Amino acid sequence: MRHFVQTYFDDIFVHSRASEGKTAVEAHLDHLREVLLCMRENRLYANIYKCIFGAEEIPFSGCFLGKDGVRADPEKICAIAQWPVPASQKDLRKWLSMANYLHKYSAKYVDGKATEEPSQEGCRVVMDLEGSTGF
Repeated sequence: MRHFVQTYFDDIFVHSRASEGKTAVEAHLDHLREVLLCMRENRLYANIYKCIFGAEEIPFSGCFLGKDGVRADPEKICAIAQWPVPASQKDLRKWLSMANYLHKYSAKYVDGKATEEPSQEGCRVVMDLEGSTGF
């Protein structure tokens, strides 16, 4: 069962591929039956309203998991694209936090000029033309 089931805290992920003459859907239904039977035998129950069955992609922990791998939540991408130019150290920290979270989904994250966070309180954030354009 471990080759088609992963768990994370109280989440259970069942994933399937076509194999042994079965389609991916047939294999997935067999895997779901096996997982649900195991849960029943161990008196474990799922909330049907929190279950997602047969999806090609599922939301999980701020991203989406699917057959093509992991991708960022489009709402988070939109939020960072519309972010105003930081005017203070606090604003810059917020932006860097979001950018660092999303960097794993961007192949060109490090192509831009490195932005270092001001390390001292009261330090002014100065944005030159290149930095402003890049932002």
